[in-house]
Amino acid sequence: MEKMQVKDAQGKLGVLVIGVGGAVATTFIAGTMIARKGLGIPVGSITQLATIRLGKREENRFPKIKDVIPLADLNDIVFGGWDIFEEDAYAAARHAEVLTVEDLDKVKEELQAIKPMKAVFDQNFVKRLHGTWVKEAPTKWDLMEAVRKDIRDFKANNHLDRVVCIWCGSTEVFTKIGDVHQTLPALQKAMKENSNEIAPSMIYAYAALAEGIPYINGAPNLTVDMPAIWDFSAQQQTPICGKDFKTGQTMLKTVISPMLKTRMLGLNGWFSTNILGNRDGEVLDDPGSFKTKEESKLSVIDNILQPDLYPQLYGNVYHKVRINYYPPRKDNKEGWDNIDIFGWLGYPMQLKVDFLCRDSILAAPLCLDLVLFTDLAKRAGFSGIQSWLSFYFKSPMHDNEHIAEHDLFIQYVKLKNTLRQIIGEETIDFID
Repeated sequence: MEKMQVKDAQGKLGVLVIGVGGAVATTFIAGTMIARKGLGIPVGSITQLATIRLGKREENRFPKIKDVIPLADLNDIVFGGWDIFEEDAYAAARHAEVLTVEDLDKVKEELQAIKPMKAVFDQNFVKRLHGTWVKEAPTKWDLMEAVRKDIRDFKANNHLDRVVCIWCGSTEVFTKIGDVHQTLPALQKAMKENSNEIAPSMIYAYAALAEGIPYINGAPNLTVDMPAIWDFSAQQQTPICGKDFKTGQTMLKTVISPMLKTRMLGLNGWFSTNILGNRDGEVLDDPGSFKTKEESKLSVIDNILQPDLYPQLYGNVYHKVRINYYPPRKDNKEGWDNIDIFGWLGYPMQLKVDFLCRDSILAAPLCLDLVLFTDLAKRAGFSGIQSWLSFYFKSPMHDNEHIAEHDLFIQYVKLKNTLRQIIGEETIDFID
């Protein structure tokens, strides 16, 4: 197989984070800084720790991904971003209370140097937050142009070769796709006319693509999941991916559901509830924002189990998802699942899962991998929806001609096979 022509990862890579002062963002940034100093292990990061099999099984070639895939070096990453609050990344990380002060102090000066740019903010899209460090402009088009200027200035001031943009901000209220999202001219017109169908995340995404910068949607917001942006991404020859980082409860669903289907075990109901006390939990306490998250979480089971093909097993599943804001838990989320299954002759059984996880600790390595992989995709000449990165998302993006793949293990094979194709190695189907 011929090796792809991939531009070298030379120079500095800028990472612009929307919501740079949030729990996920500061955990990602501080953890990356700690890891590149050799003061911590980037556990959970495929780009840094995972191996990839190359060639036939008997060849016994299992190099680390980072040793054979032309990824940017951690030491070449420069962080920046926007936030609705003015505090620097160190102060924000202290406020988030995810990492210990001892760990944060290992990179204190570097974190303090990250001062957020004023954010694009609209109270109508995030009811529970009240931004104090926000941009003002006559129209949403003008706000987009202000974001473009931020990107250009950040790139020039830091002498960057490339930039990637990643959304680590809060979940916006549920937005149905409408006429303004169907074509690029309609989207542009809507921004100029201050349409209430244009969310802040869409403004960032448009600005990034206008500058030829890959955009990663880490929340379940509509953002780049629309025909207008798909077209724009293709025009700009720039990758997009999303949506909603797959971390705790939904990650388990993408593992357990394939197990049930593979063994032809039936499912009657799946009840999921969460308690979460960080800013994300507060935002999701609003019904509008929760609706966006709910849509993302509910899509997983049906896609994997294919009830149309297996009506006897999955044709009448009752699936309920709840998220409860509980401040004492802070970033330490608890996801509890009650799963009613049935086996031979319809005899009932149950699975119960209680996942006491750390939301930002699980999300941080995903951010790192996605930044490095989308930068790779841009240098490889990829554009549009990066379905090979579905592994990282609760609700993987897909166009109108395809369906999403939710099975974690199928997603993982696709991820690694794409990496093999990039470096000219044969893809693997595991039949050998």
